Amino acid sequence: MTFQKFEDIIAWQKAQDFTVDIYSHFRNIKDFAFRDQICRASVAISSNIAEGFDRNSNADFARFLYISISSASEVKSMIYLACRLNYMNEQTKLNLLSQVNEVSKIIRGLIKSISE
Repeated sequence: MTFQKFEDIIAWQKAQDFTVDIYSHFRNIKDFAFRDQICRASVAISSNIAEGFDRNSNADFARFLYISISSASEVKSMIYLACRLNYMNEQTKLNLLSQVNEVSKIIRGLIKSISE
């Protein structure tokens, strides 16, 4: 699997789409600390993919991809909490969880492909 630029990586593209959805959903939340944290964590998913892509080795790239997965897990945890805090309804929670789970799965596949 060879990419010329990080923008070609499907995981990066889907992570960017997910971040746009997170920003859209939490745009009007008055809990600024919560909103800022979930937005920062969602941005970190695609940012770490991009940063890792330009590292000198697949091992370094994989390390950044694992960091991306960690950020996705942080966002997942916050989505559960957002629902409990009534910042979103159950359907929105399920939709966002489905998106972030898909991104994590694609990143795991990418890690596997560069580690072989």
